[in-house]
Amino acid sequence: MKRKPLFFLGLFLCSSLLTMSAFGQIYKGHNPDRIVRYCPTHPSDIERKKMESDFEFRKSVFGTLAAEALPTGISVYVHVIRNASGGGAPSTQQINNQIGVLNSSFGINFNVISIDYTNNSSWYTCAGGSCETQMKSALRKGTADDLNIYLNNMGGGLLGWATFPSSYASQPSLDGVVVLSASLPGGSAAPYNLGDTATHEVGHWMGLYHTFQGGCSKNGDFVADTNAERSPAYGCPTGRNTCTGNRYPGNDPITNFMDYTDDSCMFQFSAGQRSRMDQQFATYRFGK
Repeated sequence: MKRKPLFFLGLFLCSSLLTMSAFGQIYKGHNPDRIVRYCPTHPSDIERKKMESDFEFRKSVFGTLAAEALPTGISVYVHVIRNASGGGAPSTQQINNQIGVLNSSFGINFNVISIDYTNNSSWYTCAGGSCETQMKSALRKGTADDLNIYLNNMGGGLLGWATFPSSYASQPSLDGVVVLSASLPGGSAAPYNLGDTATHEVGHWMGLYHTFQGGCSKNGDFVADTNAERSPAYGCPTGRNTCTGNRYPGNDPITNFMDYTDDSCMFQFSAGQRSRMDQQFATYRFGK
C-alpha cells in the first residue's frame, strides 16, 4: 500500500520525561526472556491527561503553523553503541536501509548528518536508567527538531523506546529514540527485523500514543480515525475486534505502526495520526 506523505502544521507539554527509565508502564504480558513487541513509552491515564491539556493550551495560545512554513525533512544523528571490544554493531547498509524505511513510512526525508560509534559495554546493554542518562548526555547532538537514534543491544526482551515531544524543554539531553540493533532491516530479531521498530519509536518521538492507549475509552490515543483497541495485538490477527458495539465500529488497527504486530503486518499511519504528528512537531520541536 502506498504511504501518504507527511506534512507538518501548526510549541512543550508536561515536564515529565516519558521514557523507559522514567515511568513507562510494563504490559502484563511482557516476557523479558524473549524478544516480543513491547514499547515502554506508555504514559498513565493521569500523565496522558496532563500532556493533552498542555497541548491544547499551547495550541490555543500560540496557534498552529501552516504546512508550507514547516520543514519537509528531519536531520538525523545516529549513535551506534558497540560492546567493549567493538562488536555487535549493525552494518552501514543496515543503517542506510533503516533510514529508507523511515522515509517510506513517514513520507518525508530523514537526512543522516552523522553516524558515530562508541565502545561501551554498559551502554551496549542499556535498557534505561543511569546508563541511558550517561549515554545520551555524552552523545546527543542538535536541537529539538533533530532526531537522535541510539542503536544498542538493550536486552530484557526489549525492542526500543522513545521520548515524547513535550519532554524536550525540560530534559533536552535525553531526547531521542533507542532501538535494538537487531531490529534493523536484515537483523536477527525476526519477526521484528524489517525496520518498523524504529518507525514505531519515531512515531512516539513525533507525538503519537499506542493505538491501544486508553483501551476502549472515549479518547484513547487522541486520534479520531484509529479504531478503538482494548489491548495490544501480536502477530497479525486479521479481523481482531476487541472493542465491540455501535460505539466502536470497525476492527482493531492491527496494520498501524503504533500497534504491536509483526513488522510484516504493520504498514500505515492514519490521516489523523499524520495530522497529530504535524501539530506536535510544530508545537514542541520546530525551531526549538
